[in-house]
Amino acid sequence: MELAPAVPSQPRRLTVAAIGHLFAISRVAQMLGEDDGWLDEISIEMNPEDGRIVVWGIGEGAIKAFTDLGVENLAEIVRIYKAQRPDVSPR
Repeated sequence: MELAPAVPSQPRRLTVAAIGHLFAISRVAQMLGEDDGWLDEISIEMNPEDGRIVVWGIGEGAIKAFTDLGVENLAEIVRIYKAQRPDVSPR
């Protein structure tokens, strides 16, 4: 009995959708009707895989930006904070 020749394996690649746009934290604050300083504080618990990205400018300047998923996740965090402590939002 002969074995079939081995077929060279193709390298496996993870396919991930590219990010087409980001929302600056000031825009997200406007979208959610919240203070951007407060959103900046509560978004600290988010990671890049949650949709939070830091964009570095010249020097030490940086802003937080969010993917569509990040906006959804941040809105959920806002709901959680408000449910736990309705007085926590500065607005």
